Amino acid sequence: MFDSANLGVRWALGICVLVASCGGGGGTTTTTQSNPPAASPTISTTAAQNGAVIVTLATTTSGASIYYTLDGTTPTTSSSIYEAPVLIASNLTVNAIAEAPGGTASSVATEAFAPNIPSGTLVWSDEFSNSTGSNAQPNPQAWTYDTGGGGWGNDELETYCGWNSSVSPCSSSNPSAYMGTDGYLHIVAQQPSAGVYTSARLKTEGLFSFQYGRIEFRAQVPEAQGFWPAAWLLGNNIATANWPACGEMDVLERVNAAGAPDWNMGSVHGTGFTGGNIGTQFDFPSGENASGWHTYGMIWNKGSVAYYVDDPTHPYVTYTPSSIGGFSGAVWPFDSGPSFIILNLAVGGSWPGSPDTSTPFPAQMLVDYVRIYTN
Repeated sequence: MFDSANLGVRWALGICVLVASCGGGGGTTTTTQSNPPAASPTISTTAAQNGAVIVTLATTTSGASIYYTLDGTTPTTSSSIYEAPVLIASNLTVNAIAEAPGGTASSVATEAFAPNIPSGTLVWSDEFSNSTGSNAQPNPQAWTYDTGGGGWGNDELETYCGWNSSVSPCSSSNPSAYMGTDGYLHIVAQQPSAGVYTSARLKTEGLFSFQYGRIEFRAQVPEAQGFWPAAWLLGNNIATANWPACGEMDVLERVNAAGAPDWNMGSVHGTGFTGGNIGTQFDFPSGENASGWHTYGMIWNKGSVAYYVDDPTHPYVTYTPSSIGGFSGAVWPFDSGPSFIILNLAVGGSWPGSPDTSTPFPAQMLVDYVRIYTN
């Protein structure tokens, strides 16, 4: 240990400053050192389903960021920033470091996972089960909410309400999102007064994420002028990379009244390809529409994103990096890290336009389950 009385060591603002007397003119020499390394991250797990686990990373160093890899490589500050717990359902190694501003990186924390889970195995789900006898809160360990208005970048008209919110125009007595006693998640679009609309946008951001696998949403959606239901994913790194660099994958998305044939749109968005650049319309068979129950799915592998409706053995479109080759500056973002899930029902906006006198309120998007399987 340094003897501060003899060597003149001062600690200020977390920086070690060494002051030593010099001969000849009584001057001093000042040497600065960076903060000590951050504490190495801890890697903890909670059980998911059928051998899968949800991995959480943490560090005791205040203000430190955690950087990690899932491919066995050594992480650097250019690696993915840890934003949320991640589902691990395949054989891989998690490596992580922590680093605080002005400091140096920690030692590498590492843990290998070998669950050896067969392809097609259910590894995570929310079945929205509710045995309470009354409407209940969606699982707060999985779901949080975007709230408020402002158009959400799409000129939408609704105010999104959180669970049990009573902040005007939201109403706890007429909730916008709840698990019903029927075993479904209800996302309810309402018109509490003329020109005022409420709804809900649930998300797993910061709570749960995954990379690669097959995700399914069993849902039925309202079909009328001005309605815009969706089930989709955004990259965990949206807070640092921003949209669209984070990547967006739209599994269930449609607008307005039922078409003839009725349809669903499967799209991907990223830097250089947004809006309607990369989207494919699925047409329902004759006699079917989106107001009936359907399973909307995505098969996500490294280098590919495929969409299907009802039958995972017959995707109606598969996107790969070659799909965006014709767009200037396009960057494929879907192998950069995990994504989180969003479920919402928008009212109005740049795509559907505004509701009209034919639009019924209240109207509901119902979700039976969200399930993730191994590929």
